[in-house]
Amino acid sequence: MTAQDSARKSEFAGQDKNPSHILPHKLTMDSKIRFHCHPGVSCFTECCGHINIILTPFDIIGLRKRIGIDSDEFLLRYTKPVYIQKTDMPGVQIHLTKEGRCPFVTEEGCLIYSDRPSACRYYPVGMADFHEGTQEEQDTEKFFFLVKEDYCKGHEEDKVWTIREWLADQELEKRDELNKGWMELVMRRKSFGYQATLSEQAQKMFFMATTNMEQFRDFIFNSSFLHTYVVAEETLEKIKEDDIALLQFSYLYLASSLFGTNDLKIREQKVKERTREMAAKRGNAEENAKKVYDELQRDKEMMQKRLAEKNKAV
Repeated sequence: MTAQDSARKSEFAGQDKNPSHILPHKLTMDSKIRFHCHPGVSCFTECCGHINIILTPFDIIGLRKRIGIDSDEFLLRYTKPVYIQKTDMPGVQIHLTKEGRCPFVTEEGCLIYSDRPSACRYYPVGMADFHEGTQEEQDTEKFFFLVKEDYCKGHEEDKVWTIREWLADQELEKRDELNKGWMELVMRRKSFGYQATLSEQAQKMFFMATTNMEQFRDFIFNSSFLHTYVVAEETLEKIKEDDIALLQFSYLYLASSLFGTNDLKIREQKVKERTREMAAKRGNAEENAKKVYDELQRDKEMMQKRLAEKNKAV
């Protein structure tokens, strides 16, 4: 894996770094790193500026609850829209201040530290996940790498960790598990390449279902959704109030609606209606094609007739 590949992969965790700062060594869970960040280092909070902090769906839930506002207000005040990891799948990143700093950071440190995004927790570790191009159910290659920037003095501290210890200390295992469905959707989309594109409607649905739980919940319970999909009563009870359960449900819905998986079952009546619609469209297409063919045939016959008359006149 090249340093450029590592840099591209690290963007998924919100680290848009110069490849020269990424050490070209694969790290495993048992690899050791030397790093410690605390208010005593001279560079404290310097890494919180001039960086693209991509927010995962779980990040958004935690941050907007921590601040005490709904998703609409949070997205409007603290984020800006982006496309995720060079795909056409929309997401958000933290909107930096005019000074290029994270709005949640002061000279004293992070104001939302216990609910900080996963990208902040990983740093200075990056994770590479080679899921692209693999078939479903295949194991993926996953490893880690170290981001080491010149200004960062945390690497000069005495604290030594294994990658496993670092992930546990930063409480990343649970967060990664809750974001796993989202990451799989993005990787699945990337496997299709640029020859396929998401429709505008599909992009809007993906954005809503991964950034705005209130809107997604309203969509489920106040639209024709439940007339289309079969959802267990137990599941419905959970997602009425539980944002985490709703988030996990959103992954199943998006996988089903965008990629045709069998994660959600469509009601038999809807299947029949869809079959009739497709048959009607196919019939209309055949009818239109026949009309075009007949018109071309008439034009051809007319041209031949005119040519014959012209030759006869000569």
